[in-house]
Amino acid sequence: MVAAMKDLNEPPANLGKFTHPNRTATGETRARVALERLRTLWINTGTRCNITCANCYIESSPENDALAYFRADDLALYLAEARELARPVEEIGFTGGEPFMNPEILQMTRMALAAGHRVLILTNAMRPMMRPRIRDGLVALNAEYPDQLTLRVSLDHPDPTVHDSERGIGSFQITLEGMRWISGAGITMHVAGRSLTGDSVDDTRAAFARLFAAEGFATDAQDPAQTVIFPEMDLRVEVPEITSACWGILHKSPSDVMCATSRMAVLRKGAERPVVLACTLLAHDERFELGETLAEARGEVALNHPHCAKFCVLGGASCSA
Repeated sequence: MVAAMKDLNEPPANLGKFTHPNRTATGETRARVALERLRTLWINTGTRCNITCANCYIESSPENDALAYFRADDLALYLAEARELARPVEEIGFTGGEPFMNPEILQMTRMALAAGHRVLILTNAMRPMMRPRIRDGLVALNAEYPDQLTLRVSLDHPDPTVHDSERGIGSFQITLEGMRWISGAGITMHVAGRSLTGDSVDDTRAAFARLFAAEGFATDAQDPAQTVIFPEMDLRVEVPEITSACWGILHKSPSDVMCATSRMAVLRKGAERPVVLACTLLAHDERFELGETLAEARGEVALNHPHCAKFCVLGGASCSA
């Protein structure tokens, strides 16, 4: 009971930080990132998901519709605008929630592929993906647009116990069955894991490699694009703010951060039109809304959130392929 009271009395993490767009809590100039080119346009298909994870950064669940199902008509407008850019968008990424719960996901995937973009769909590879209509549609799209479609499966850890602790008992086996189907269908499959244990990234990759070899998956566990190991995004953890001086101190560049090359469109519940956000991680933070169009979203992004520091700059992670 004493320990519980102590936890309750602890001040929240990052108190006083990540509040001012231009200055850190210590008065230093906050780091900013300019959009160098729009390489990846992310579409959030909606926050509804077939499961509720223990630590979902976007709070997806079967009931959460804070982000409504994205619509094919709205995607058509963004694809048309993307065609007008001086340097075309290379990749359309679909994330959620669980994208395969969106009733228009196959239509939107076809639209993006037909427009000449690579398509990356993030999925838990569970029952929404395994419905016959979805499976048949994916097989047809993969045959019509070879080497343009990739499914990135969220497999938090190669240890079933670790994965199930996040996503529910039995979820590892269900996802593995989905991965077997993807592999057997000849669709390119990447995997996204998370740093949920004290293991090194090398040890985690080695464990994934053993799993892939045992299953006969073609996914390369050593390739950071094919097997992504994301750092955890825990808002209870204290993280430093990133100042303009940090680029030199850390020997990093603003070009390394994903908001230099990507944006995400979301449709908020009750809204008439989607808005474009700085990145995939901050879907619920309206400070990172940049406008309704890609043209309006060209502005600089202030790294004014703990995720900017831990996930992107210090973690060196990116949601894009």
